[in-house]
Amino acid sequence: MSGIQRIERKTIRDVVQLPSGTSLEYTLLQPAPSSSTSANTEDVKKVAICLHPWSWLGGRMDDPVLQIVTEPLLERGYEVLRYNTRGAGKSKGWPSLTGSQEVEDLKDLAEWVRSNTPSLAKLVILGYSHGSLIASMYPVLSDVDTSHILLSYPLGPRHWLTAFRSHRYTTALQNLITNPNSRVLVVYGDQDDFTSAQAYDSWAEQLRSVRESNAPDYGTLKIVKVEGASHFWREHAAVHELIETVREWVE
Repeated sequence: MSGIQRIERKTIRDVVQLPSGTSLEYTLLQPAPSSSTSANTEDVKKVAICLHPWSWLGGRMDDPVLQIVTEPLLERGYEVLRYNTRGAGKSKGWPSLTGSQEVEDLKDLAEWVRSNTPSLAKLVILGYSHGSLIASMYPVLSDVDTSHILLSYPLGPRHWLTAFRSHRYTTALQNLITNPNSRVLVVYGDQDDFTSAQAYDSWAEQLRSVRESNAPDYGTLKIVKVEGASHFWREHAAVHELIETVREWVE
């Protein structure tokens, strides 16, 4: 976090019980009124739900990359909810191999957020690495401004991260970007450790083509390739561009 402006915040750590019986550990970060550049006098709420990398490989809600993207979200007045998926940290249950249970957990968690935030106006679903797979499965809400941020989408290892059910995620992402009310930001590095720049570039063109084939009824799709960025976002210049990209997106 060196060199990153840290926004003043209130931190709440707790566990939420979902309808399925699974309980998830979470951290809720709320920006101090004086630290947000987007304070709303009408108390309109904005929430970002952040999903971490694959728990089977040690992914947790306090992942350094999620901590990085938390700052521009807080700056823009978003409450940031990071949580441990099932089986991680103090969260109960067993992680699935296909991601199907995690998708349902996300939907239940978002519904819990909505029920506890009556004035919710904007919802950001942000997933990093494996978390972006799960985030892409979350639908656009009809009554809340919904946007998605997919960071370092694991295109290369997607087939084994989903137990060879990658077609479900391919279809879901295509449905998402062709939804006329969608707002999707895709960010990847050209030095990713698991997906080549060539594969990412080809995939990005495919996404644009799918979206444009649905014209004129398509949503907003922005794809950003960051030079010099690895999958883990340890490069100073890449981190700076990532922060600026997220800040502009949620402005």
